[in-house]
Amino acid sequence: MDNAVYIKKLPHAEVIKLDEIIAVAPNQVSSMTLVQRPDLGMTLFSLDQGEGIKLHTTKGDALVQILSGAAEITIGDQQYTVSQGEAIVMPSDIPHALHARETSFQMLLTVVKPEKE
Repeated sequence: MDNAVYIKKLPHAEVIKLDEIIAVAPNQVSSMTLVQRPDLGMTLFSLDQGEGIKLHTTKGDALVQILSGAAEITIGDQQYTVSQGEAIVMPSDIPHALHARETSFQMLLTVVKPEKE
């Protein structure tokens, strides 16, 4: 039997609340990497009110799932408000940014990149 652990830093075979795994720290952006592979990344983030992640691009599609609060997310020229229980895909190679303008928020970010051939 294979006992490999592929998702790190989380208890396995146990019901958990992801928003309790990474706390919102005053005046900070915090992150916890759960999976980091060439074609897949999973990271928990928390952003205190007023904090943000500046405009950037990635070589993969990025799924943001909001665990608490609400995020202001810019994709290209469009702005979206994504709230607790909602998700949005930020497409590959399109500039995007995230901001905790009205409230702090926590999110699970999953980035899926092209497989290497």
